[in-house]
Amino acid sequence: MTDGGVRFGIVLLPQERWSGAREKWLRAEEYGFDHAWTYDHLAWRTLADEPWFATVPLLAAAAAVTTRIKLGTWVASPNFRHPVPFAKDVMGLDDISDGRLLLGIGAGGTGVDAEVMGPAPTARVRTQRFAEFTALLDRLLTDPVTEHVGEFYEAHGARMYPGCVQSPRVPFVVAANGPRAMALAARYGEGWTTFGPTLAGEDLEELSPGQAQERWWAGLARMVEQFEEAARDEGRDPRTIDRYLNLDGAPVYSLDSYPTLAEGAERAAALGFTDVVVHWPRADGIYAGSEAVLDEVAARLPELRALRPHLAEVAVSEVAQA
Repeated sequence: MTDGGVRFGIVLLPQERWSGAREKWLRAEEYGFDHAWTYDHLAWRTLADEPWFATVPLLAAAAAVTTRIKLGTWVASPNFRHPVPFAKDVMGLDDISDGRLLLGIGAGGTGVDAEVMGPAPTARVRTQRFAEFTALLDRLLTDPVTEHVGEFYEAHGARMYPGCVQSPRVPFVVAANGPRAMALAARYGEGWTTFGPTLAGEDLEELSPGQAQERWWAGLARMVEQFEEAARDEGRDPRTIDRYLNLDGAPVYSLDSYPTLAEGAERAAALGFTDVVVHWPRADGIYAGSEAVLDEVAARLPELRALRPHLAEVAVSEVAQA
């Protein structure tokens, strides 16, 4: 949990060859962002037929050329990851980055890379698989040798020497929008992340951008309440778990303008989010925007960090009785 102001992170999609991407990862650090992320997919949504590179080598390269900024997966999932070899990758990235890795993990959604290795599971099975995936990753990254036989995975004499640089393991930032995933985030996560509610309904097209934005923030506030309840149910004080908001889950792109970003960060802090994450502007399509806005955001990060997450007081007895 941060003792200071809100922290800021940025996502760089893995679309450029390293010869071009290297400069952006260095700029992310020079700009002063606290953490930088890339998507862990084989292909993604509307960009499925565009260039798309592998996550682990990209983060390894970024770790080798940066020195301060934390680096992470946004987010890894069981859609095409097996906990045993992936744990080795995670341990290696933590080593190359000298303990700067954040492991963003989620259940995985539907879409291009959900079916590339076979039929996509149902939502129920996907959640069950994620529960086992998370628990096994926790053991693999904590224990020197792991034995496990489960419904979805097996591990026999899985060795993890010398272990993570960070102790007891790399921090988990668990993506969760629903109650079962929130319970996992509360149980295993050093952090919880969300893109907020998915807006739906026949009348959604009739809403103005401002109305849609307000509906999103109202739904997000309810999700925060649900997460805090899940944390208490796990016997944890919600204030001890970092909260990462993907601000670009909102209907309006965060880097549409500096005022848009500043308002979003202020409202996120008011809901108790310790960390705000935005996406590097693209030339067109999703996350299309101007790098001039990114430059302004970077220049004004010090004043944005003056925002303090509002974390409601929790009675000790509340947590103890959960």
